[in-house]
Amino acid sequence: MMDTTKPRIGLQWALLPILLTFIVLGIQLFVFDTFTPHVPLVLGIGFAALVGRLNGTSWKDMEEGMLHVVSVGLPAIGILILVGMLTGVWIASGTVPSLIYFGLELISPQFFLAAAALLCAVVSVSLGTSWGTVGTVGLALMGIGAGFDIPVYWTAGAVVSGAFFGDKVSPLSDTTNLAPAVTGVNLFDHIRNLAPTTLPAMLIALVIYLLAGFNLVGDESASLARIASINNGLSEHFMLSWWTVLPVVLVIGMAVMRLPAIPVLFAGVILGGLAAMGFQGAEVKHLFAYAFSGYEIATGVAEIDGLLNRGGIQSMTWVITLLLIALSFGGVLESTGSMRAILDAVVKRIRSFGGLQTSAIGSSMVTNVVAGDPYLSIALTGRMFGPAYRGMGYSMLNLSRATEEGGTLVSPLVPWNAGGAVVITSLGLGVYSGNPVDLLYIPLAFACWLSPLIGILYGWTGWFSPLASDKEKQSWAEQGEEVMEFDSWGKQSERFNADIYRVN
Repeated sequence: MMDTTKPRIGLQWALLPILLTFIVLGIQLFVFDTFTPHVPLVLGIGFAALVGRLNGTSWKDMEEGMLHVVSVGLPAIGILILVGMLTGVWIASGTVPSLIYFGLELISPQFFLAAAALLCAVVSVSLGTSWGTVGTVGLALMGIGAGFDIPVYWTAGAVVSGAFFGDKVSPLSDTTNLAPAVTGVNLFDHIRNLAPTTLPAMLIALVIYLLAGFNLVGDESASLARIASINNGLSEHFMLSWWTVLPVVLVIGMAVMRLPAIPVLFAGVILGGLAAMGFQGAEVKHLFAYAFSGYEIATGVAEIDGLLNRGGIQSMTWVITLLLIALSFGGVLESTGSMRAILDAVVKRIRSFGGLQTSAIGSSMVTNVVAGDPYLSIALTGRMFGPAYRGMGYSMLNLSRATEEGGTLVSPLVPWNAGGAVVITSLGLGVYSGNPVDLLYIPLAFACWLSPLIGILYGWTGWFSPLASDKEKQSWAEQGEEVMEFDSWGKQSERFNADIYRVN
């Protein structure tokens, strides 16, 4: 439902702080040649706050807006902290090394990319968190890919495709629950309605990964020598056994029982600690260090050291601080009415359902880019576009799907977004250390950007775009939902504000 209490602000004023922020961000990236978007986003908060004050928003209201949006993201911060702890402890326990070892032994190099995407999808559906999947199983898969001499960006693309596909369709996922909650539809109806876009996107991605696998794997003898070197190094420094994989199995089992993500990840930390003491002989004081500052090892094998020297809460501070700043930026933009002004301007130009669906997906994407947060992109788009969907007589399931396609799936493709930052940090991509070629994972995460394109196609063709049932329309009336009035040609009236009415 639209919040009509927010101040009215002109479109030019609304766009000004965003434009200034992107100019500073561009200077940081292309002039200073460093990828640290924190300071530009902090300056963006200042730009947005100044514009807000000039247009009548009090600092107290802006502060409350920031705190409100940050509070929405606190569960995500909790997950990030636990993923950092889990990574360090699971390396120390031999869980991640064992997954790498057995993966190199069992998986055919040619089928690796497709298998990686499928495995991440299964784990992410079970855990309900793409971030947890990327930071644990995804890290192990990066090691396997290195053993097969597959470029890191290809492996990262497959991991991201699978992890975020699974997150999108998991009933345990926070974003999968947020989208139907914001749009007022049933969770499982929402998940079923995701299938027409997500399944074709994932199938296309798997075919591409299969074809790529056969083309990327080169000299078989060189690959075997590399694999042997990595596996020998792992076996020398860890006790490798299927028993050390038990924490993964138990965590997935708890997730299948639909336990909440944060307690499940915390249990994974405890189980990993017990495995580290039981199988690797780790001391408790060392486990505390691994959980806080990460695992450290020097095997003499560059691939192993590069993969396993990571984890801990400290490894997530870069991402957590970015998330807090991005959420605050989004909170100021929302509290000053800037986001509403921009989305109002978009909705005013809608002339068809195809345009409506494209605008909703596109607005979620743009919010991901501007505000750096998938939660805000889902919540804002779901609130703002609802009256237009109801006015055209289309089910709100179309909107809930649009918010996930532009929100959940696009977030890992934006490097300064919380999702993108988690991917880059957890998978050890060298983007922040002067290796921008690793950003090629973005176009190679096929499932993430194909799904929105398929959703836009359906909007213009009318395929898999359900109309609102009489029952759904009745629920709008009972809840007094707002509806935008369109004329017989589907064209919205020029008097945008006057043509929103409440069903009664």
